[in-house]
Order: sequence, then structure tokens, then C-alpha cells
Amino acid sequence: MKITEAEFTGSFTERGKCPPAVFPEFAFIGRSNVGKSSLINMLCNRKNLARTSSTPGKTLQINFFLINRTIYFVDLPGYGYSRIPKKDRLRIAGITKDYLKNRPGLTNVFLLIDIRLPQLESDRRFMEWMASEGIPFSVVFTKADKLSQTQQKNHVEEYKRKLLEQWEELPPVFITSVKNKAGKEDLLRYIEELSLMTKRNSS
Repeated sequence: MKITEAEFTGSFTERGKCPPAVFPEFAFIGRSNVGKSSLINMLCNRKNLARTSSTPGKTLQINFFLINRTIYFVDLPGYGYSRIPKKDRLRIAGITKDYLKNRPGLTNVFLLIDIRLPQLESDRRFMEWMASEGIPFSVVFTKADKLSQTQQKNHVEEYKRKLLEQWEELPPVFITSVKNKAGKEDLLRYIEELSLMTKRNSS
């Protein structure tokens, strides 16, 4: 898949205000500052399509991007640490979970995880919640350029091993780096396959 058009559609504070669900949607989520916006920019070959920030918790709404006029990328608010009041964090979590549970066009969720970190309780709980709700998702390790090839392999294998202690089957796993564009083609190929499958099933 080659992205030739990418357009910011808008930011929305609740699912009911989002654009009509007429295209397959691919949502990106993860802990605050894991690199969601940067990954979207890399996939789209754009530097500033999705706004990035060094301050955790800056994405506070559901952000839609129309890709090639055929699919949507959706940048969801991060979870975990952020400099906002608890009541606002709970409100945003509610908006996010409502979108993930009830959005008709949702095709896949990319759960982003910093490859340098051990398995975190917040990530594990979120995976378990999505699995319990029947939400299709994939794991995307980010910032791979911070580790050597051997370190990447060992870390991912250990992460998978821990997941298999509780899971019978693992979701698809991707290793990415915005800096050197690692994993870009694999992700785009996967997105293309899922979008074609979704369109065939709906026709």
C-alpha cells in the first residue's frame, strides 16, 4: 500500500460526533508519549499531519485522518501518565472505550508499546480489556532504533513469552522506528490486507 493522500478530518470529543463510518478505520493507541502521532506521520510520509508533542497527554480528542480517500487513521488519546486532572482522565478514557466498543467502522487497533520498557501493567490490562470485548488489535513496538537488533529480538521474545503465560494465541506484532522507518512497509501491507478484507466482507 502506498499512501498518496492524507488529510486531517477533525478532532472529536465523542463517538457520536465522529465522521460517518463509511470506510475501514485503523486506530492507534498506547501510553502517553509512546509515539502515536509520529508513527502516523511516518506512515503517511508527512512531518506534521498528526501533531506531536514531548509533553505526555496532549492528545485529548479523537483525531481522524482520511487516507487515500478510502480508509481512516484514528489517533486516540493516550493512557497512563498525563498532566491533566483525574476527572478529565476518566472522561477521556470513557470516550476512548466507547469509540473502541461501539464504532461500526473500526477494523483494527494498533496498540503501541515502547520497545525499551518491560511489560507494563497498564498495557497488559488494556490488551485484556480489548480481548474481552472482542476488539481486533495488533501490538506495535516503537522506538526500535534505541536498541540493537539483538536487543530488539530478545526484548520482543521475552514480551511474547510473558503474554503466552496467560494467552493461548498472540496478536500480530510489529517492530517500528520513526527515525529509520523500520516496520513501515510491513504495517502498510497489513493495513491494505485488512482493508481489502473488510470491503469484501461488507459487499
